[in-house]
Amino acid sequence: MNKAIFFLVVMFSVCMYSQGTEPTFEKMGDMVKATYFHENGEIAQTGYLLNGKLHGQWLMYDANGKKMASGKYLEGQKSGKWFFWEDEILREVDYDKNRIVNVKNWSQSEVVAVQ
Repeated sequence: MNKAIFFLVVMFSVCMYSQGTEPTFEKMGDMVKATYFHENGEIAQTGYLLNGKLHGQWLMYDANGKKMASGKYLEGQKSGKWFFWEDEILREVDYDKNRIVNVKNWSQSEVVAVQ
């Protein structure tokens, strides 16, 4: 079973990042922490795999280290709220079983919470 998971992780990494810096994988309990890098060495993505599928929190960064996206996978499918940063816009996207169910755009000029 562990060999099958390792094989899937390796195949996943080869398919997603055939060029650039080699990804790292660290076993953490039942899951594997995966970290992918841009060609300049900055982290591109970090998250977890469970049974060969994306699972749990994932973070994505641009080549300068600025956060681009944050969200969770549930057994290989996007689930719940995801956040995507693009210039002055924060896009909040709700997923259910990998399908978009709602999108909300926030700009920095909007007040999100007042106390």
